[in-house]
Amino acid sequence: MMYQPKGVCSRLINVEVENQVITSVEFVGGCNGNTKGIASLVEGMDVHEAIRRLEGITCGHKATSCPDQLSKALRQAIGE
Repeated sequence: MMYQPKGVCSRLINVEVENQVITSVEFVGGCNGNTKGIASLVEGMDVHEAIRRLEGITCGHKATSCPDQLSKALRQAIGE
């Protein structure tokens, strides 16, 4: 599933969830090392646990962040 984030440097988040487990995450744009790190950490994780950990994280003065936007993408992927 493709998700277009809002308010961050990343332009697109590609995410796959199977049986409530995150199987793949790819960020297009953004801070390359950080987004690769986030993707690596959440792959294989229960989707609800990842949402709980990432939701609400901010970036500097922004009200959102790439991890927060990933939580929104995950919610969309599971139909929430």
